[in-house]
Amino acid sequence: MTISSRARLDRVTLLLTGEFGIVPASLSEGPVGTETRNYVARTAAGDRWFVKTYAAGTDPARAEAAARLSEYARLCGVPVARARPVVDQERLVASYRGTTLSVTAYVAGAVTADGQLTGRRWEAVGAAVGRLHRGLARHPLGPPAFGARDRSFDPGRARGRLVDLVRRYEAEPPRSGFEQWASRTARERLAALPLVERLLEKAPSETTSQIVHGDLSGPNVLLRGDRVAAVIDFRPPGRRDPIWELGRLALDPRTVLTHADWPQGLARLVAAYHELHPTLPVRELVSVVRLAAAYLGCTVYPLNTVADGLGPVTPSLEAYARSRALAAVELRERLDEAEELLRDRLGPPGPPPRTPRKLPGRGLTPLPDDRSHP
Repeated sequence: MTISSRARLDRVTLLLTGEFGIVPASLSEGPVGTETRNYVARTAAGDRWFVKTYAAGTDPARAEAAARLSEYARLCGVPVARARPVVDQERLVASYRGTTLSVTAYVAGAVTADGQLTGRRWEAVGAAVGRLHRGLARHPLGPPAFGARDRSFDPGRARGRLVDLVRRYEAEPPRSGFEQWASRTARERLAALPLVERLLEKAPSETTSQIVHGDLSGPNVLLRGDRVAAVIDFRPPGRRDPIWELGRLALDPRTVLTHADWPQGLARLVAAYHELHPTLPVRELVSVVRLAAAYLGCTVYPLNTVADGLGPVTPSLEAYARSRALAAVELRERLDEAEELLRDRLGPPGPPPRTPRKLPGRGLTPLPDDRSHP
């Protein structure tokens, strides 16, 4: 059941006052989230707080785990928006009648890294993510492990999902322009999977996994000038390949398509990352473009937005979907150039590990891929 905007604001105000000790003089809509509804609360004293309300049905325990992972990263020296605990100091998330929210310090004067990686920002973002992954590698749920490559790069798994999507589009013919494009693109992506398989032939078949941010992308990295002001919107602790997460941020389609010098910038970013988090082997880091191209060739999102009822197709989502398809081509076409620059920056790859490291915590539920957001 949906609630009115007035009722939602009343619940948010009640939670802010009763649970977080914040009496808002005003409450305005904040930046749009893909799975959250956000507000900016301002007090009579002029203090501002960022308020994140989660989608209906969100498990408060998972929201709490995500907030605590952000605070863990902050203690590791990563710039994050500091959480405001509830008044009893025991929780970072509060709920009332289905409304769940968390509160963090408002990051003023910042822009997202969404398509904004230029100049010294490449090194700044690389260093911030290196510090983030180095810190999360020490998380109590377990250190990095070496094993099978992330399933995001699995053409076999992608084939099953794309076949299912194509069949559903055939069973119910697309109506909107986006659906027609998505149906056609899904068929093209299915036909191109052999190309993805050839890309992966020269990529490591076994890679490093560890606890990661879980949704590291341009909109979730805030920049102030040439520095990283905050990394935001963590997911609950889950294992993924750091190289998947690094490529997802550094090779965002909007960056790849709008900045012709992205291979040079990427090499600087990865070098700064490796200096702070040398755990990842050079051979994995050199393969970041290859794996990012393979990931874009395997994903069904956002082609499945309408078919899976993931939400309305906004103009920005449609533009992003088309950018993803174009970026996959750009990454393939400039792959050799980018990998050569990475090798020049990082040096020889060295021999692969002889034996995969099996660790406690490997059974931790991995983060899902192809979520209902970029």
